Amino acid sequence: MDTVWEALGWIGSILVVWSLMQARMLRFRWMNLAGSLLATVYNTIFEIWPFVAMNGAIVLINAYWILRLTRERHDPGVYQVLSVSPEDPFLQHFLKVHAADIAAHRPDFAARTLASGGRRATYLVTRGDEAVGVVALRDEGGGVGLVELDWVKPRFRDFTPGEFVYRDSGALTSEGFRRVEIETRPELDREYLRNVGFSTQGTRWVREL
Repeated sequence: MDTVWEALGWIGSILVVWSLMQARMLRFRWMNLAGSLLATVYNTIFEIWPFVAMNGAIVLINAYWILRLTRERHDPGVYQVLSVSPEDPFLQHFLKVHAADIAAHRPDFAARTLASGGRRATYLVTRGDEAVGVVALRDEGGGVGLVELDWVKPRFRDFTPGEFVYRDSGALTSEGFRRVEIETRPELDREYLRNVGFSTQGTRWVREL
């Protein structure tokens, strides 16, 4: 039986360490909670009370943050959408800093295209004083906007903050868009698109505004 409890303790320790390698906040919290809960059980079995207290406190802290982050996930008061010029210096700096991760999710995107021909609408998604994502569209006429970029920092990918551009902010309709479309690509996150209201029509994902 001791071997079983030792295995439980090791699994808990591995989960705690592995959680520290996660970029996504919610994933980190869930893994850390699971690991610290197992560690609490292990230390209780062997009556190591200081570690029971420590890991029990970590469980409660993780539970608090999971509840808070889950509540805030769809709260329009937490995330704000700011319309910015495609040539905005901060936007260009933001895209440059995160160019490698953006390229991994949208290989054919280049920041310089935002300043090229045609009318474009670009938005920074913010949480407090931190910019967490970018949505950029090209005006195709007739009230249709083609999404060229919808990207968010890895830490916030559990929270789909891009939804506030499409759903709640009125940012797109104020620019005259009545529908947004995204060209189908292998790297698209289809679950995310469905969650924010897109559906497939032919070779594109479409959302009416």
